[in-house]
Amino acid sequence: MENLITLVNKIQRACTALGDYGEDSALPTLWDSLPSIAVVGGQSSGKSSVLESVVGKDFLPRGSGIVTRRPLVLQLHKIEEGSREYAEFPHLPRKRFTDFAAVRKEIQDETDRETGRTKQISTVPIHLSIFSPNVVNLTLVDLPGLTKVAVEGQPDSIVHDIENMVRSYIEKPNSIILAISPANQDLATSDAIKISREVDPSGERTIGVLTKIDLMDKGTDAVDILEGKAYRLKFPWIGVVNRSQADINKNVDMIAARRREREYFNSTPEYRHLAHRMGSEHLAKMLSKHLETVIKSKIPGIQSLVSKTIAELETELTRLGKPVAADAGGKLYAIMEICRSFDQIFKDHLDGVRPGGDKIYNVFDNQLPAALKRLQFDKQLSMENIRKLITEADGYQPHLIAPEQGYRRLIESSLTTIRGPAEASVDAVHSLLKDLVQKAVSETLELKQYPGLRVEVGSAAIDSLERMRDESKKATLQLVDMECGYLTVDFFRKLPQDVDKGGNPTHSIFDRYNDSYLRRIGTTILSYVNMVCASLRHSIPKSIVYCQVREAKRSLLDHFFTDLGKMDTKRLSSLLNEDPAIMERRSALAKRLELYRSAQAEIDAVAWSK
Repeated sequence: MENLITLVNKIQRACTALGDYGEDSALPTLWDSLPSIAVVGGQSSGKSSVLESVVGKDFLPRGSGIVTRRPLVLQLHKIEEGSREYAEFPHLPRKRFTDFAAVRKEIQDETDRETGRTKQISTVPIHLSIFSPNVVNLTLVDLPGLTKVAVEGQPDSIVHDIENMVRSYIEKPNSIILAISPANQDLATSDAIKISREVDPSGERTIGVLTKIDLMDKGTDAVDILEGKAYRLKFPWIGVVNRSQADINKNVDMIAARRREREYFNSTPEYRHLAHRMGSEHLAKMLSKHLETVIKSKIPGIQSLVSKTIAELETELTRLGKPVAADAGGKLYAIMEICRSFDQIFKDHLDGVRPGGDKIYNVFDNQLPAALKRLQFDKQLSMENIRKLITEADGYQPHLIAPEQGYRRLIESSLTTIRGPAEASVDAVHSLLKDLVQKAVSETLELKQYPGLRVEVGSAAIDSLERMRDESKKATLQLVDMECGYLTVDFFRKLPQDVDKGGNPTHSIFDRYNDSYLRRIGTTILSYVNMVCASLRHSIPKSIVYCQVREAKRSLLDHFFTDLGKMDTKRLSSLLNEDPAIMERRSALAKRLELYRSAQAEIDAVAWSK
């Protein structure tokens, strides 16, 4: 089975290459879910010396004041014995460092590139991988040393800025805290212990390291601390003896330094009984073993996060849409596919799969009948108007039995008023269809990707609806005009033919226009008009559905498709002129998805092989 730390390091390197770490990521990161060891300590606590002892190389910048001004994510990879040691920085992907003095300089230069040649700090981490046969597999995060005062060239907020940065790493539940404290200072004043106690009060995640044991005042020792009597943690304290400044100046190598460290613990009476678990070599092995145990326990949670993130990435990529094709044929095909998606969503609204189409039925079932019912024929069928039109229709000779021309004129003037509700129904349905077009545009994910195409499709659809409205209005008003142009004779034939009631030709011409007679004419005409209204209540919706609704379902974008066929590549490209930010986002998400799928496969393989 592949070493778990090696697997995690591999995944972390991939995360680093994609910039998939830290708070700048929009989605939860795989990096944050992977356990790592955060190295915490005050300035001059010996933190850098401990790290160099674990690595076995001089590679960290040294000096007075704040030297570590950016987090350093250090990945150690054990390679075969006899292989040459080297280091790599992800920000210099094609460069391999075999000179560790050059590594130190690159750390300094990369820090300066981010912060300038000042004493400012930055939360942007530097990533470094070291490959050596003399290390154990580990991931360590070296953090700026905690301080109590700002020095010249630093803002007054530097103390809180560093503390907040350190907290952002050690507060994560997957973080293991390596708390570095010097033995020649009171443990009660240890910056590392103070901050680790705040975030990990039970000491479950904290490993204590005591440095500078050899520099304690004569007559004092650190036995109580190392035995856990002075301050108890879940894990035993580990003491280390770092190289002195004189050793560093003389370039005493790490192999000799480790040998002298072992000799110190074995030969010092106070620490001889603890020698088996003291020193930087034991620290490295213990950290590696503990890190692997933690990783193993976190695998189910990591698998869950990876699966969840893959689903989120896939959803986000779907929302952003597919990348644009390069050739004209591919662009045309892409546009047609997007238009078909829009058209289907529009149809879904009409057919009830999506909401909105029911409002059209409401026009036919409520608005039109109510408008017809509200029609007032009082003006057309008032006694004065009936008398006037009947008299005018007689001309110079009074009618004999029934004033036919008067009837026709009265019916036509009454039926003409139905044009208003008919026209209003056409406009109401047109307005609703426009609303459904706007909904379909906003619900078509691909159109959000291409603003130019979204405008063109929306405009083309509205233009089609306006043409359909004009045709519908013409056809619907023709129904009303046909009723005006031809009266149903059977209706009048079925009326009772009572000469006495209808007017006796022997009476005086003035008697035949009495109120009773005219009222009878008005009642007859109103009955006929109501019959026509009842018929048009059913035929007007049929005309509107045929000319507008069904036509919109059938050919909403036909004119646009015709225009598309005439467009050249440049014009097609302008329709698919995607926002560069979306293109970059899609590319980043695709790479990240590939990383997570690869990580999922490797983590699952490890989980199944346990």
